[in-house]
Amino acid sequence: MTTKRKSIITGTLLLTLLLLAVCIFKNNYQEENGASIRINTPTLFVHGWGSSYHAEESMVAYAQKHHATNSVIRADVSSTGKVILIGTIKKRAKNPIVEVNLQNNKSIFAGTNNQIAAMNKSSNYIKDVIIALQKRYHFKRINLVGHSMGNLQIAYYLHNNATNSHMPHLNKQVSIAGHYNGYIGEQGAPNKTILNHAGKPQKMSADYRELLSLRRKFPQNADVLNIYGDTGSGSDGDVTVNSARSYRYLVSKRAHSYQEQEIKGPRAQHSKLHENTKVDRLLVNFLW
Repeated sequence: MTTKRKSIITGTLLLTLLLLAVCIFKNNYQEENGASIRINTPTLFVHGWGSSYHAEESMVAYAQKHHATNSVIRADVSSTGKVILIGTIKKRAKNPIVEVNLQNNKSIFAGTNNQIAAMNKSSNYIKDVIIALQKRYHFKRINLVGHSMGNLQIAYYLHNNATNSHMPHLNKQVSIAGHYNGYIGEQGAPNKTILNHAGKPQKMSADYRELLSLRRKFPQNADVLNIYGDTGSGSDGDVTVNSARSYRYLVSKRAHSYQEQEIKGPRAQHSKLHENTKVDRLLVNFLW
């Protein structure tokens, strides 16, 4: 074998080894830092008014205990929308969960007295979290789970972004104790929600009227589960059954599927619904 031929072979081998080393380094970096990692459909949990990610922990723990997920991270969101992701979703993680934790947990903004404007702005927190996830991970679909005010933030996010091609497609949505047509004692909301055969409220709150655009915007391939409570008085103590059920009129004609589940008894109280094993079971079976 000539010296020239030996040099060519040696050079080819060295180049091959170099390329292999680069690939290994890149894969290891992605695995450790989450950069551009392709993941399965993530599920965002969004807490209610005045709450935090701690309200989501019981539901998430149930999912972990029953092997529905093996990857949970947290998204801390500042009042200005800056997102810090705590934890890493590993490659090939099973049904990753993101616990959203809002610093501005009451949707209050200086100089904003209009509730609709505040909810539109507050819904951007959901978008901020999704964009932060997209910078680190690659996914095409997303699941959204909300409790109480978190449902309105999700609904307004969909109202503003359902047709945004840069955002992932909604795969499944779980609504828990959603006060779509107002909560008990809310100023300007109907004292009693009466629904017709199509689920349309006889009287609509201003928030609800703003969301009527969902009847033509809601993602058509998405499945929806609406869970609400009745402690015995037709409400969960904060939200009437019919206010929660009014979501049907907004989304059911466009959604791929829409179903409702009523929880009854003392454990159906508004703040106890996210600590209720029946809710946990329904959620896990529906999502995964």
